Amino acid sequence: MNKHQNHRTLYIALGSNSADFPSVSADILHFAKLQISKDIGNISKSSNVFKTPCFPAGAGPDFANAVIAVSTDMDLHSILANLHRIEADFGRERTWRWGQRTLDLDILADGEVIAPDLHTYQSWKDLPLDQQAKLAPSELILPHPRIQDRAFVLVPWREIAPEWRHPVLGRTVSELCASLPEKDRAEVVPIGGETAEK
Repeated sequence: MNKHQNHRTLYIALGSNSADFPSVSADILHFAKLQISKDIGNISKSSNVFKTPCFPAGAGPDFANAVIAVSTDMDLHSILANLHRIEADFGRERTWRWGQRTLDLDILADGEVIAPDLHTYQSWKDLPLDQQAKLAPSELILPHPRIQDRAFVLVPWREIAPEWRHPVLGRTVSELCASLPEKDRAEVVPIGGETAEK
């Protein structure tokens, strides 16, 4: 990829399940957004912060989750390096996959980019759940191969970009969210609110 590209919209998911929930986790997301704005690009939209059950169940406290839209011309390699550094600054330790984490920053999509290629994307999208818990890709896969399965991503994302269309699945964020089980959507609740479901 070119080192510098034209400004485009990047979607990033933020999550934290610190032991002191929700106040510390919500604060962590707030300060992480400030750092992203400083180091990567202007945050044009930001969802509410949502309380979501830990995934997988029993792996730690509940999560605070949000999704942001970032306008940037930075190349993906540099963006990923910056996100990993920000995670580390907030005490993130990558000790085991899907473990408790102070801060988790995931690139969900870079416009309509499919990276590194369609075949690799499909391989990771179709990976069985037991393998998902053990394996992590050695390169960035876009769109994130799990977004269509995760209410904690789609519910906040729907707030800021309901019409973003998945370049492989051909469905919008709103359509992907609506296709999830109602129970999964109902578990994603705005902090301070009763329900996010509409």
